[in-house]
Amino acid sequence: QVQLVESGGGLVQAGGSLRLSCAASGHSFSTYAMGWFRQGMRNEREFLAAITWSGTTTKYADSAKGRFTISRDIAKKTVDLQMNSLKPEDTAVYYCAATSDVGMMTERLWYDYWGQGTRVTVSS
Repeated sequence: QVQLVESGGGLVQAGGSLRLSCAASGHSFSTYAMGWFRQGMRNEREFLAAITWSGTTTKYADSAKGRFTISRDIAKKTVDLQMNSLKPEDTAVYYCAATSDVGMMTERLWYDYWGQGTRVTVSS
């Protein structure tokens, strides 16, 4: 059974940093891409960043470029999202996901598996 479990969310002041982690299990993700998305109160689930399990390719949304960094640890089977210079508008529930269609890894609808999400709140 595939499981993606996010951790690392919480409350942080504007300008601060958080590191989210996603633990993957129940599947060999060697041919997958792993992505991070977020969903605010009134927004659709938004793509932030993705990485192939091999680590050779990364993609970022414009909202994440320069502030967020995605990485993966093959041995631990984790995918992390380092978030710096956080703003109140980054407040959302953050989701980890996996897709077997690496070519579509920026597209939410192509993801096969999702975690339950971790909440990030950025105070002003």
